Amino acid sequence: MKLRVRIADDEELIRKSLVKLLSAEGYAVDAVGTAAEVLESVRRDQPHVLILDLRLPDGSGLELLPRLKALSPEMKVVVITAFGDLPTAVEAMRQGATDFLKKPYEMHEMLLAMERLKAGLVRETQLDAFRRSELEAFLKTKIIGESPAIRRAWEVTSKVAASEATTVLIEGESGTGKELVARALHFESARRDAPLMALNCSTFQEQLLENELFGHERGAYTDAREPKRGIVELADQGTLFLDEVGDLPVGTQAKLLRFIEERTFKRVGGGADLSVDLRIVAATNRDLGQLVKEGKFRHDLFYRLKVVSIEMPPLRDRGDDVLLLMRHFLAFYSEKFRKRFTELSPEVEAIARVYRWPGNVRELRNVLERIVLLEDDEQLREDHLPSEMLAQYESVPRALREALVARGENDINLPTLSEVESEHILKVLEATEGNRSQAARVLGISRQSLIERLKRIAVARGTLEVGR
Repeated sequence: MKLRVRIADDEELIRKSLVKLLSAEGYAVDAVGTAAEVLESVRRDQPHVLILDLRLPDGSGLELLPRLKALSPEMKVVVITAFGDLPTAVEAMRQGATDFLKKPYEMHEMLLAMERLKAGLVRETQLDAFRRSELEAFLKTKIIGESPAIRRAWEVTSKVAASEATTVLIEGESGTGKELVARALHFESARRDAPLMALNCSTFQEQLLENELFGHERGAYTDAREPKRGIVELADQGTLFLDEVGDLPVGTQAKLLRFIEERTFKRVGGGADLSVDLRIVAATNRDLGQLVKEGKFRHDLFYRLKVVSIEMPPLRDRGDDVLLLMRHFLAFYSEKFRKRFTELSPEVEAIARVYRWPGNVRELRNVLERIVLLEDDEQLREDHLPSEMLAQYESVPRALREALVARGENDINLPTLSEVESEHILKVLEATEGNRSQAARVLGISRQSLIERLKRIAVARGTLEVGR
């Protein structure tokens, strides 16, 4: 990028020298000589960088700084003065200056200052472009689903987004859309213009994870030649998304708890407390309550994370949402790959209702992408589907398969396999007068497995759990 630079100095020789020097380096440079001129020029045309002399014939550059920054908050200001001392430098930086040079300075010092600014502006421009693309991608993302369970999840998400300081825990199996909820919490909040920084807690070993979170000071490690800002600092004013938080090492859990409670932290190898203002959103596909019981997750951290909990239901408990999703991705990938697919066959709809979708929405999307990419047809047919889906369908009683196909052809109101299973579980529980241990024995499953299925049923139906 070609930086626009403006010089404000009352000495003509300095103005001409800097214009010549910086123009030769590829900058677009102009110059003014008074406080009034620089103020008017910034109102009219805002440069990327302003080189400002603190002593101008009609005013103080130090007093001018707040007005200039109010006109152009993104403009970088390099202050130069022949009367500089440490208090003046500190005050200039407090008023919004980016750098400080004392006259007489060497030309190479000015070039180094400009190079630092240019590198920083390039990074900011790239980051702004990335944030815009992230926001555009989010705005184009459709929240697909009409089942009670998914509606409740999105209703809670919308309410929580309005309170941008609340810590949120998103729970659910892999592939259910937890990251989409995190993005919604960020982009629908007042923090949308600040960074959304994500960290997968299962990716790093404990020492590296702490370094990624909090950064390090120079000399903290053998190879730490420069200080590094961690993801916590980078997310300041925005949102920190901790994915797979159930995989956090116990030592890191203690440091994260301190940070959540105090909103201060130390870089690795540092002594000073640093503070940030951000929202923490965590996600997990593990049962954190069970991990607490096993001593693998701190109970105090668990409760600090779970101020608000959002449960993302598995696809198998979302009824005909599976068909809405299939049609959406069929149309999406048909347009992307310029294919002719427009509809699902009744057999495919029946198979999709029966299939358990262990990979949830992520699996469904991958299946549709692969089919549309490799096949060329107008209707998605049974022989296009992967073998594991067909095998599971074949294990279902023939009468139910025929009924499900008829439902697809004639919109007959028959229950899905998941709905049949739910009804059977509740009938057994009723017959055992709510005794979960006895009901589990009758069903041939473990008590814990029964509890998990009852939770899913409760979420899907919006009812309280029953039994004991």
